Amino acid sequence: MKSNVHQYFIVYKPFQVLSQFTATDGKQCLKDFFSVPQNVYPVGRLDYDSEGLLLLTNDSTLNKKILNPVFAHEREYWLQVDGAITKDAILQLQKGITIQVDGKKYRTLPCKAMLFETAPTVPERFPPIRYRKQIPAPWIRMILTEGKNRQVRKMTAAIGFPTLRLIRYRIENINLDGLLPGEMRSISVADIPAFFASNARLGK
Repeated sequence: MKSNVHQYFIVYKPFQVLSQFTATDGKQCLKDFFSVPQNVYPVGRLDYDSEGLLLLTNDSTLNKKILNPVFAHEREYWLQVDGAITKDAILQLQKGITIQVDGKKYRTLPCKAMLFETAPTVPERFPPIRYRKQIPAPWIRMILTEGKNRQVRKMTAAIGFPTLRLIRYRIENINLDGLLPGEMRSISVADIPAFFASNARLGK
């Protein structure tokens, strides 16, 4: 394959794995799970203690676009929270929460947030979250169009329901369906949202 041909992969990053191909402080990294060409790197990041969808590519224009706020795009998260989250708390998430970003107060943009009526079917996590019989750990779904550092965790903590487990399920039209933690799938440029991949489709 020619070096100038763009390649795209989606992976299910496991819990407690760095979103990079270089190990740091003895922590596991992407290299421990995924084998890709040398010039392929993650687009954006997913926290060490979060799981789920991560894009890998050698398309540098995609990386720049997905990190640029001008190209606002949906990111869907499934998260398990500590305590019986209330309708009022869900409403607060929807309207926006004041959190700390880089040491300054930041008001999050309105988002979609809803309680799962039944827990979603997700892979077991190793190690699992710590269950307490007296305290519920319901699942909620959040869809954001921004991605500040540890934003989802900061938002749920601010309303009194800390996040216990966080899975990024979807970025625009790309989701985790059919993947388990540690698995990877190659995708084509046709699968990339149009406003990210327009240059690639034009052959630029």
